[in-house]
Amino acid sequence: MPDQEAAVRPEDWVTRLADEVIREAEERGIRGPIVCASGISPSGPIHLGNFRELITPHLVADEITRRGIACEHILSWDDFDRFRRVPKNLSGVDESWEEHIGKPLTSVPAPPGSPHANWAEHFKAPLLEAMQATGIEVRQISQTEQYRAGAYREQILLAMRERGVIDTVLGRYRTLEAAAEAKQRATGKGKRHDPPGVQQQKLTEEQAAAATEAERGSGAATEDDGSEGRAGYFPYKPFCSVCGTDFTTVTAYDDDSHLLSYACTKCGHTEQVDLDTFTNGKLVWKVDWPMRWGYEQVLFEPSGVDHQSPGSSFVVGKDLAPIFGWRRPIGPMYAFVGIAGMAKMSSSKGGVPIPNDALEVMEPQVLRWLYARRRPNQSFDIAFGPELQRLYDEWDALVRKVSRGPEGGAQPGDVAAHLRATSVARGSGVETLPTTPRPMPFRTIASVIDITQGDEAQAVRILSDLDPDNPVTSTDDLRPRLDCAERWMLGYVPAEDRTIVREEPDTELLASLDDEQRESLRMLVDGLDDHWSLDGLTHLVYAVPKIQRGLDPEAKVRDPELSKAQRAFFALVYRLIVAKDTGPRLPTLLLAVGADRTRRLLGH
Repeated sequence: MPDQEAAVRPEDWVTRLADEVIREAEERGIRGPIVCASGISPSGPIHLGNFRELITPHLVADEITRRGIACEHILSWDDFDRFRRVPKNLSGVDESWEEHIGKPLTSVPAPPGSPHANWAEHFKAPLLEAMQATGIEVRQISQTEQYRAGAYREQILLAMRERGVIDTVLGRYRTLEAAAEAKQRATGKGKRHDPPGVQQQKLTEEQAAAATEAERGSGAATEDDGSEGRAGYFPYKPFCSVCGTDFTTVTAYDDDSHLLSYACTKCGHTEQVDLDTFTNGKLVWKVDWPMRWGYEQVLFEPSGVDHQSPGSSFVVGKDLAPIFGWRRPIGPMYAFVGIAGMAKMSSSKGGVPIPNDALEVMEPQVLRWLYARRRPNQSFDIAFGPELQRLYDEWDALVRKVSRGPEGGAQPGDVAAHLRATSVARGSGVETLPTTPRPMPFRTIASVIDITQGDEAQAVRILSDLDPDNPVTSTDDLRPRLDCAERWMLGYVPAEDRTIVREEPDTELLASLDDEQRESLRMLVDGLDDHWSLDGLTHLVYAVPKIQRGLDPEAKVRDPELSKAQRAFFALVYRLIVAKDTGPRLPTLLLAVGADRTRRLLGH
């Protein structure tokens, strides 16, 4: 393992970022563990774009830990954020939830039927399950608990004392932001309301829809930067003690006594509170984030496109972090994650997919690999459609290359991506994530599941026939890949793309065949018993057209006419068995249908 890691370092973006973070720690004289951070707002479904916020620091922290350097990955739940809007397409959630807008996420009821205590906990739970499945361990920090416990009291008082300086900094960026908006309006390019990533790449219609939905789920990046009224600017927002919302305006504050007065514009309540004891409020986002960098001593935290535009929180944080005795952490921008097959999946799933949706059809290593193999600023799509089969083919090819060692042809970057997908640092050692003991090709398993209509016992019988010398003895050997293939085929592949084997022979088509076609079918049927394995049937179906053309069935021939004859032969067999010109790989289909039924459908 150490030799592998040393070999891949020049090629791996994770290694380069880890090098940069370690140098930064040395320059700052950090003595304790290096802190890598993620921050996620559980305001709605935490989608696969958000997952990049989590897995990027995980991979960097993992690399630092592998080198024997103390490192901690924290996950800050922004569950004290305000409930900004009612998400669409959530079962049981309707416009009546608008009464909760402005409340902390932990004060909003969970969707109907949820076993969780509140809105935030409901949306945290699936991500925590996905983290466990993918080997991601963090120290969780609830901002609700932190604020209500008074953990940030000194920082809040400092921010209130330095509110003039903060307002001046924000004012500069407000001016820059306004100028940028004016320029954008004049040129008609890159408007601020574009979904994250639109300016970085040309999105498909499906991707743009996903990006817009993803943007709805966050909102922190566009949150206002403070309360400014007749009493001046204040970087702190109290939640109203009566209606529980943050539709409040600070009307007075005394720097000596720390007494703060506010008025609620929603219910009309007014109140004076003492910030030495009051805990029902929070710093505004653009101040809150840099404050927490200093509090947790964060050295690495990435952020999305929406947090790195002019005047946004990460950019402004560079100038505000020093107020809290810290410098902004290293924070690469991560790009948009799109969804291939989004339109079909949305109709059945009701929204942008979350990591658990991906883990229904992907082994954990495959999902980790998707993020590990690309730099954070590279956009990519996650496949839920037919592309998923090709993804598994690529993954299996990578595993084979890496397993063969240096002579296998794997490049250092390939080895690094495989390493990060399949193992995680645990203390002073490395833990390999569970994998499918016998990973048969995903497309083969999916084809068998398709043909057998999800009959697991029959599917395993057919899969055993693929390699008669080493048959499958237990479904456990095929899991979790078998489960992934079954869920994908039965849950994501449209009904019109499924394979339905004929119940009765197509007598009309059989009667219309010419002598050459009848002979090709006879040769196939006669050879079934002697070739009844995946390799044997593969050889047989390609050999029939060769023999009919007088060619050696073992010869490798590049002949356009032969290729045309093979395609015509395959199409004929498909039409007779599944009433289509194409289908699952023909040898797999024949094994699934069985020799006797194949003979009957082919007219013998």
